[in-house]
Amino acid sequence: MVAQALGYVYVDTGAMYRTLAWHCLKQGVDVHNPRAVATVLRRWRTRLECVEGQVRLLVDGYHPAREIRTAETSAAVPHVAAVPKVREWMKKTQRACTQFGNLVMEGRDIGTNVFPETDYKFYLDASLAERTRRRAAEGVEEDLARRDERDSQRAAAPLMIPLGAMVVNNSGQTAAETSAAILAEIQRRLGVRTAGAEGG
Repeated sequence: MVAQALGYVYVDTGAMYRTLAWHCLKQGVDVHNPRAVATVLRRWRTRLECVEGQVRLLVDGYHPAREIRTAETSAAVPHVAAVPKVREWMKKTQRACTQFGNLVMEGRDIGTNVFPETDYKFYLDASLAERTRRRAAEGVEEDLARRDERDSQRAAAPLMIPLGAMVVNNSGQTAAETSAAILAEIQRRLGVRTAGAEGG
């Protein structure tokens, strides 16, 4: 919603990690073996494409939209995402998304690791019960409490609130309400910046 309102391109980085996890499972790679997962990165053939304002990661020309949302893939993602070589590859690939123009990028390490230099960082939070309910509504089964613990403790790009980020707790909010709050803050900052430029 934010990307559409701004006329920007939307990037779901979680889908990229899911794509790698799905590919590892498809190839019979042990996702608990960091070396084996890192080897996949040197061999798989991928490319980015932008379709209807959204960036996709294709593998051998294929976009596994449904496959990456299964419970099996969800269970494999945290193991794949914890591999340092994977974080390096993803950071490089995600930064390359700027080829498609201005971005609204969603992910757990965007403001701290992928684009720490951006002026617009929003850290979305909600109660565990609320987040679990939302995931279930999307058809995704996941132990979010365990995932949060793992992501916070991993050595490579741990989950944390980025410096300078606006924290938005959207428990009980609709997607439209959360998007409106983010857009209002962006407009406020742009207004301040414009006024500052005129004054200086």
